[in-house]
Amino acid sequence: MKAVILAGGRGTRLAEETHIKPKPLVEASGQPLIWHIMQNYARHEVTDFIVLAGYKGQYIREYFADFWLHQADVTFDLSTPDREIHEVRSLPWKVTVLDTGIDTNTGGRIARLRNSLTDDFLLTYGDGVSDVNIRELITAHKNSGNIATLTAVQPPARFGALNLNGDQVVNFQEKPDGEGAWVNGGFLVLSPEIFDYLSGDEASLEIDALPKIAEAGKLGVYKHSGFWQPVDTIRDLQRLEEAISKGALPWV
Repeated sequence: MKAVILAGGRGTRLAEETHIKPKPLVEASGQPLIWHIMQNYARHEVTDFIVLAGYKGQYIREYFADFWLHQADVTFDLSTPDREIHEVRSLPWKVTVLDTGIDTNTGGRIARLRNSLTDDFLLTYGDGVSDVNIRELITAHKNSGNIATLTAVQPPARFGALNLNGDQVVNFQEKPDGEGAWVNGGFLVLSPEIFDYLSGDEASLEIDALPKIAEAGKLGVYKHSGFWQPVDTIRDLQRLEEAISKGALPWV
């Protein structure tokens, strides 16, 4: 099954990084966000990727074009154009990078694949890292008969909580595990019928398509209680790097 990664947004809330590179290439612990995302897919034997680029998409193409060189031990003879490759730590991945426009919305980017994807496919955002079990997600979708299955997560609380007994504070709870509400954590499986709900570059997957699919009773959910970290701000990036340093991601 192919995995589609939305990688065309401007990432304005992370402008400190994205004024020089697209958000999926922002690094966490020495590797781009998109590398972490693809590593999780790969450990579940999903290695065929379609990257929907837009803003600064040329940098994404250059990253993958030079990927093998960045992973190699190499000797350069600076007196000539020659170089000697000693060892390449390559990955058995196939990556297609498509230009879907700078200002195209999420649904419009996906709609560009209407004529090339005729089977179920995976989809996620290029700025959210998780250890979601992709195999279980695919199985949940196949068993459901739904048009779409999304991964639901409970984001960590932003503030510590007070445990109360009437008008008295019993104790403090630092940042509970979740705030109770389940949210769309990305990592979806979509059937080709999704294209019936998408039209034009302005179409939004989240606003125009998914609510209508839910109303039709065809939107399933896979609940994930493991690691999940979106990267919208510098603080989010710091949280991700802190988690990586503590061993939260099995591929690092």
